[in-house]
Amino acid sequence: MPSKTERLENLVIIPTYNEKDNIENIIRAVFTLHKDFHVLVIDDGSPDGTAQIVKSLQAEFAGKLFIEERKGKLGLGTAYIHGFKWAIERGYPFICEMDADFSHNPADLERLVNACKTQGADVAIGSRYVKGGAVANWPKNRIFLSKGGSLYTRIITWMPVKDPTAGFVCYRKEVLETMNLDGISFVGYAFQIEMKFAAWKLKFKIAEVPITFVDRKFGVSKMNKGIVKEGILGVLRLKWQSHFKDYHKRMKNNTDAVAKFSSDKAMAGTDS
Repeated sequence: MPSKTERLENLVIIPTYNEKDNIENIIRAVFTLHKDFHVLVIDDGSPDGTAQIVKSLQAEFAGKLFIEERKGKLGLGTAYIHGFKWAIERGYPFICEMDADFSHNPADLERLVNACKTQGADVAIGSRYVKGGAVANWPKNRIFLSKGGSLYTRIITWMPVKDPTAGFVCYRKEVLETMNLDGISFVGYAFQIEMKFAAWKLKFKIAEVPITFVDRKFGVSKMNKGIVKEGILGVLRLKWQSHFKDYHKRMKNNTDAVAKFSSDKAMAGTDS
């Protein structure tokens, strides 16, 4: 756990499931950046030994590398919610999320943080679909599915974000503190859409930073038909819910949520 006297700046949350081929390299890549980044890995019981690799690096990166281990594959969304609460509790002002497989270039983390820290954004999205953004090594059917999903989301929700499914994001702590994280209902990739939609509805400023997204070289993609279905139906549900007056109230933070998280962790004695 970071020292209370330590000056905290940026946290990168990396959810993992069977990422033994990538995890050490991605951690080392983050720690070569000029800015002060800490890394929190949320591992969902990877049977391939991903968590053991992370723990073997903690002595080398003492006070900067942390791991939270969960039992079973509980979903991308719940992993990030867990990480967000962990980060808020410790006071990190800028909280980033990224994949472990190098589809997101760690060097772009600094540009995402700068968009929030010096350019006025509350949420900075690493975007494939703004000017200067690109996708590399993806098959045509995946590009079609991704672009089609982004267009569909914009048409249904009217949200002015060109890459709403992006998973490379930096949040100001205040955004996550304001948002009712327990009100985020999706656990798969639709989680990414819902987080952006909630931030937009709560009037936070969203900026898109162009990145090049590169398909993974090692490991297995987590994309499946269930994820696509969740995205299609989830967007419709978000739009429907937003028409009701209580949407803003529901998405505002329950101030007891983070306190309960801290209390539960203390009782469980699982803090890493």
